[in-house]
Amino acid sequence: MRGFPKVSAIVTLGGGFTPGVFWCIIAATMAKPATANAARFYRLGVFARMLVASAAFVGNRRVSSRVLVMQIYFTFVQALGLATMLALGIGAAVSLLGLNFLQNISQQHLIYQLLVIVVTRELGPLLVAFIVTARSATAIATEVAGMVISHEVEAYVSVGIDPIEHLAVPRFLGVTISLLLMNVYFSVFGLAGSFVIVQTLHPLPISAAYYFGSLVQSLSVADLAIVAMKSVAFGMIISTVAITEGLGVERASTEVPVAGLRAVTKSFAGCIAANILLSAIYYVYMLA
Repeated sequence: MRGFPKVSAIVTLGGGFTPGVFWCIIAATMAKPATANAARFYRLGVFARMLVASAAFVGNRRVSSRVLVMQIYFTFVQALGLATMLALGIGAAVSLLGLNFLQNISQQHLIYQLLVIVVTRELGPLLVAFIVTARSATAIATEVAGMVISHEVEAYVSVGIDPIEHLAVPRFLGVTISLLLMNVYFSVFGLAGSFVIVQTLHPLPISAAYYFGSLVQSLSVADLAIVAMKSVAFGMIISTVAITEGLGVERASTEVPVAGLRAVTKSFAGCIAANILLSAIYYVYMLA
């Protein structure tokens, strides 16, 4: 992958010799036929470097904290409108269609478990990841790529500022935190808002207290844990892919939109793969 030696040098100069830098150096020195393997080592190195730098970032007040706040605002706050519409639509559709089907087989009490499975545990986290990928992965990748092409990253290094800590970590933490918050928001609106819509379109002979009580009973600690794990995993995947694609460009301005497209494609694939893996682990654990 082009751009590896330059980025590896930047990480080395800015952050010292760490395990993350070690993997970046390996990626930079690998032969061209092993480009795919080099890309994996490269992302692993940047990811490890960001994890190490994140601990220091959280414990200190930095100018980069403003970047973190703005990233959360862009990724979470500005996406609430779209997330609300999707949550209400999915929740209402599952309630109406699922209830009609379950009533035919006299199993309407299972509607609460169905809502938890679809809205909270399975479809909800993946839809939220797609929203964040479509909006933030492109933005981060193109922004970082523009900084590389305009020599801003090299300027940071020349004055002794670690670009990983200053540029990558705030975006890494911002996207991960935003995904966790948005999944909570999506679940609340998908479960609570859908009840209002269903009662408006097709009133049910149940009270709000009974509805929400049944939902709480259908939720388990394992459900909450897997949703949190998916949120963190998706956030790390999206931010790491977007940052590495942005840092991977060289000098041509035409590489900027390509980096954005690659970030979206690879983030989608990574989130789907992670969702399959985490769901499989969950069901194996529940059946054990």
